[in-house]
Amino acid sequence: MVARRLIDLVPLLLVLLLALLLFGAGFALKALWVVAVIVLAVWLLGFVLRSAGAGGKRGRWYRW
Repeated sequence: MVARRLIDLVPLLLVLLLALLLFGAGFALKALWVVAVIVLAVWLLGFVLRSAGAGGKRGRWYRW
């Protein structure tokens, strides 16, 4: 009797596990999109806020 109830619960547990995995993946992907937008904004601000060099010419804000 107990084994039969356990067998009946296995598909339900698999569906709940799949839903939990998909929710976690969705949250992680949304968080990565937010991080990507923040990095893009900082990168674009680097072009606007770069300082002028000694000769008055705007220098590069990156090293390479």
